[in-house]
Amino acid sequence: MYFRAILPFLVASATATQNKLLQIPNSEFGPNPSNVSFYLYIPTKLASNPPVLVNPHWCHGSAQAAFTGTQLATLADTYGYIMIFPSSPNTADYCWDVSSPATLTHNGGGDSRGIVSMVDYVLKKYKADPRRVFSMGTSSGAMMTNVLLGAYPDVFAAGSAWAGVAFGCYADAKGGVNTWSDACATGKVVKSGGEWKGIVEGGFPGYKGWRPKMHVLHGTVDEVLAVQNLEEEIKEWTAVLGLGNVTAVVRENDINAGWTTQSWSVGGVERFRATKAKGVTHNIQTDAETVLNWFDLKCKGPGCFSRPSNSRFGRRAVI
Repeated sequence: MYFRAILPFLVASATATQNKLLQIPNSEFGPNPSNVSFYLYIPTKLASNPPVLVNPHWCHGSAQAAFTGTQLATLADTYGYIMIFPSSPNTADYCWDVSSPATLTHNGGGDSRGIVSMVDYVLKKYKADPRRVFSMGTSSGAMMTNVLLGAYPDVFAAGSAWAGVAFGCYADAKGGVNTWSDACATGKVVKSGGEWKGIVEGGFPGYKGWRPKMHVLHGTVDEVLAVQNLEEEIKEWTAVLGLGNVTAVVRENDINAGWTTQSWSVGGVERFRATKAKGVTHNIQTDAETVLNWFDLKCKGPGCFSRPSNSRFGRRAVI
């Protein structure tokens, strides 16, 4: 995959953490079939049974760039959550593989499987909460967030995807790894909600359990990934989450002036949110407060947002 128009964004350091980013040797976790590198941030004051936030970087980025690119690691020192910063093995452009059948399939391999192994490591080593595992990212990191929530709904509680594309939009019929899709990037991959739902469900055949909630955001003048991709994400996740008959609540000037958010809730519980950022390019700036609030990461103790159960670990991960 090659983001021909992309610049390394969020390059200005926004993080003033007390601890350092740690690299975990690949020999200490696995499976990791594509050799994704694993970097970890443990806050100064780790919460009891802490939440876990995965932050895959953008194309031409790195774990270190993601670490310093927002306030999320700094805020971890305040709220006590652990952060995982995976680093792409694709040295041509450091984008994530969101195209191969392996990465798009539960336990199929690829970059997504390596990232989930990092989650497994953290849950066991730090007695983290298996019901409070989240992913957020921008651009290629947003694409990977879509992939992680689609292929591993039994692992993640929620996602926040800034300027990404729908799960499966980059899928390569020839099985290519980390391939670029002009059709998807330019907004020409247009499907019905039912078609997108079938693609997501195909990533984890037979899975009938709870699905994570999702927040997707996109600029209206994105010059790298057309804003049509936001519409496709909306169709995909509302179908997957069974929200087809739910009327969205619209909030104007949400997060920033000119940004419009649609919100879908069931029984008073918000399940999906989509934000269109007027006049914003692909260089959309991540708002840490929005991410923290969506994941409820400021919350400690009982009553915090979490997935209702975890079929992969149950309570064993936190013993």
